[in-house]
Amino acid sequence: MTTPDKDRSDRSPWNWLLIIPIILPLLPFLFNFDEPRLFGFPRFYWLQLAFIAVGVICTTIVYQMTKRKR
Repeated sequence: MTTPDKDRSDRSPWNWLLIIPIILPLLPFLFNFDEPRLFGFPRFYWLQLAFIAVGVICTTIVYQMTKRKR
């Protein structure tokens, strides 16, 4: 069994940003409507695509802020 690095720390406050893409799709009041429509698609469908973009952005920010300097 290997011992963990003492320099390694996964306790960055930036990691809390990753909770946004988890919680955001669980809020039904955001997408529980048929209107507005975007290119003929109801709100639910284009909002799901927007949630993907939010997840990518949050993950990128956390990665950039927590990566080690070499």
